[in-house]
Amino acid sequence: MTKLRWLGLVALALLLAGAMSYQWLERQWSASLPVDEPQLITVAKGEYADAILGRLKNKQWLPRPWMAKIWLRLNPKQAQIKAGTYEVTPGMSLKDLFVRLAAGDEKQFAITLVEGLQWRQWRESLLADSRLNSQGFNEQQLIAQLSLQGDSLEGQLMPDTYHFTHGTSVTDLVLRAYERMQAYLNTQWQQRQVGLPLESPYQALILASIVEKETALAEERPLIAGVFINRLRRNMRLQTDPTVIYGMGEAFDGNIRRADLRRKTPYNTYVIKGLPPTPIAMVGREAVDASLHPADTQALYFVSRNDGSHVFSTTLADHNAAVRKYQLNQE
Repeated sequence: MTKLRWLGLVALALLLAGAMSYQWLERQWSASLPVDEPQLITVAKGEYADAILGRLKNKQWLPRPWMAKIWLRLNPKQAQIKAGTYEVTPGMSLKDLFVRLAAGDEKQFAITLVEGLQWRQWRESLLADSRLNSQGFNEQQLIAQLSLQGDSLEGQLMPDTYHFTHGTSVTDLVLRAYERMQAYLNTQWQQRQVGLPLESPYQALILASIVEKETALAEERPLIAGVFINRLRRNMRLQTDPTVIYGMGEAFDGNIRRADLRRKTPYNTYVIKGLPPTPIAMVGREAVDASLHPADTQALYFVSRNDGSHVFSTTLADHNAAVRKYQLNQE
């Protein structure tokens, strides 16, 4: 056997061995991690791939860390990981994980902000969520920055389910909700029913917040809005309990007394005429729509049937009869 042929055979053998080794490494790289349930892993800013491999070894997810290091040396782009919090799920391989780390495909968390609640309740939920960063959140500074009418965030944020990555600031999420509400409100305002006794989108938002609190039935919202629009046109007081409750603040204990109805606050619509100065709750899209497109009704009154629905009346006599039947249990 000539020397040249011998060297060729050696080179071929080394090439085959290298190919087999690479295939073995690839199989190991693509094998599922021993993870039984979803878990989170956070990559700090400036942290390198080797440090992540060490943490995986400590979790006993990586029996052969040297193998993974070799693979990353051979595939350096997969080692260019980004800071963030990522989810490791059952069935995921090292390859899947590092593709996710290199792409910055962080775990998306979610928080649902519900219509009908007050800003103080939203604020409590946002500040209590450990996945959000509440440092630096300054409500008054944000109100000033946005030049908010009413000097309040009440009603000015869109209820929805918001997705975010770990460490997102409360301020950023609030700004997203504000921008979403403003975009929707301004669009709907341009398409509003002609002749409404509302002077601005903000007044529409105030009315919508009252509609939001008065009924949870979708089919009743336009009727409720229609009643309030009729009363505003006639310069009648709105006389709606949710505004009284809002004006009482934390003093409200679940009952409205005669003295409460007589007590003058900026929100007591049994005493003041027109709309209160700010919304009284967070407002959903449907309540906005109802307020800008109220039902064509002659009704001026409504009373609860105590089952979530209401009886609507055009005269005070009919309304009083409905009150006796449904509130006083007098047939």
